Amino acid sequence: MKAPPPIVLIVPTYNEEAAIGAALAHVPRALIERIIVADGGSRDGTARAATEAGAEVLAAGRGYGRACWLGALAAPEDALLVFMDGDGSDRAECLAQLVSPIIDGTHDFVIASRVRGTREPGSMGWHQVLIGLVIGALIRLRFGFRYTDMCAFRAIRRDRLLALRMQEMTYGWNLEMQMKALRHGLRVLEVPVPYGRRRGGVSKVSGNLLGTIRASGRLLWTFLRLAR
Repeated sequence: MKAPPPIVLIVPTYNEEAAIGAALAHVPRALIERIIVADGGSRDGTARAATEAGAEVLAAGRGYGRACWLGALAAPEDALLVFMDGDGSDRAECLAQLVSPIIDGTHDFVIASRVRGTREPGSMGWHQVLIGLVIGALIRLRFGFRYTDMCAFRAIRRDRLLALRMQEMTYGWNLEMQMKALRHGLRVLEVPVPYGRRRGGVSKVSGNLLGTIRASGRLLWTFLRLAR
C-alpha cells in the first residue's frame, strides 16, 4: 500500500500572541508531521508563543494570502497541506475530517463549513454568514458547485495548490482557491465543522468596520476577476 503523504499544518498569523498557543494545543500531533506558523510581521509575542507550542515560525511579511503561499512553499513537495487560522476559532481536533477524503483518494480539495456546522454564539457576524452564502450562490451559477462558506480551515495537496497559480496575496486568497479549484476540475468536498469564538485578540477583518469594508471589497474584486 502507498504510504500516506506527510501532513503539514500552515497557520497564518498577525498579532495572535493571546490565542496561538491554545489554538495549537488542540492539533492532533500524531497526525501532523510539521506545523508552520507563517507570521505576517506581528508586533507582539506571537512568534515566541508559537515556537513554545512546537511550531516552526516563518517570517512571511504582510498579507494573509502571502503568508499562506509562503507556508505552502516551505512544505515538502509531496505534502498534504492543511490551512487553519491562528485565533483558536477553527477546531483543530476536526483535522482528520479534512484530510481523510484526500488520503482515501475520493477528493482533491476539502473545505470546512462553519455555516453548516455548529457555531458558538458570537463566533461569526451575520454579515460573514451572508457574504459566504451570496458568493456561494454566485459561484454555483458560474461553476455549478455551491459553497456555503469561505472558511480558512481547508486541506489540499501541495502540488494541486501550486497548479492553481494563486495570485491573491491578501483577503481574496481563500475565495481564489475555491474558485480555481472548480475551474481546474478538482473534486471538491465541503464538510460541516464546529466553530468557536476567537481565544484572544481582535479580528483584523470582522473586528472593525474598516477591516470589514476592505475584505468585502477584495472579495468582490476577486470574484469578478475570476468569474470572467
